[in-house]
Amino acid sequence: MKKRSFAPVFFVGPHLILFLIFILIPTIYGIYASFTQWNLINDPVWVGLDNYKTILFDSESTFNYQFYNGLKNTLLFVLLSVPILIVIPLMIAVALEHKKVKLKGTIQSIIYIPGLISISAAALIWSLIFNKQLGVTGNVFGSDTVWATNQPYAWIIIIVITVWGGVGGNMIIYRASINGVSKDLYEAAEMDGAGSVRRFFSITLPSIRFPLIYTFVMTTAGSFNVFGQPLMMTDGGPQQSTHVLMMYIRQLAFGSGESLAGMASAMAVLLGLVILVISALQYYVMNRNAN
Repeated sequence: MKKRSFAPVFFVGPHLILFLIFILIPTIYGIYASFTQWNLINDPVWVGLDNYKTILFDSESTFNYQFYNGLKNTLLFVLLSVPILIVIPLMIAVALEHKKVKLKGTIQSIIYIPGLISISAAALIWSLIFNKQLGVTGNVFGSDTVWATNQPYAWIIIIVITVWGGVGGNMIIYRASINGVSKDLYEAAEMDGAGSVRRFFSITLPSIRFPLIYTFVMTTAGSFNVFGQPLMMTDGGPQQSTHVLMMYIRQLAFGSGESLAGMASAMAVLLGLVILVISALQYYVMNRNAN
């Protein structure tokens, strides 16, 4: 009889335990809480679909306004940030692979460093840069714009800090994928007279389609969870025009006054469903086109 080895358990076990404690159990309990009235202190009271009905269909409810305004602002952030977070890293990765570019590793490290800085520290840096009295925009360029309290400038500073910190990760994925493409393909295409643009669309893009799909889906899902940038840079203003859905969820669950954790959980579940549906559609469309 073959003796079983328990070695894999010691490698997989810790991960499974952490997954159960910090992801699976909280997710299941959060879904359960979305069907209850709960203030984080007393026992949850089952209310069925009431939270969802109020959020989705009661136009006179504050929760209805918060959900749709937060979702609208979140979608706007996704539409503004995701294309930039895909295109710019790809352009940088392709540029770094050019034969004439020197110190590629150094340049890559410099671009990646902002991704290691916390949102709080990054927000402090960019708040000073955009400060009317102390910042670069006022002292160097002579701008008297109060960025955080005026649109479209409030969205501009949120997108700037997001791109500044988010470009490096995708760039490294693209560079690793491009390096895996056979150099013979590029040399053969160059000998046939194909220019750099033709080689990019005929060789580079088809060869890295799966990393592109991955980064597109993951970047989109991550952008739907935006929280720190608008909280630190604009506090949801002006007039709640940058108040994203995660900020409303946090406000309901942990804001001043009595906690409305059940309603916050329902909003979180709805946001999760939106992310799930959009991610599935993205994967289906891009994978179908890739094939």
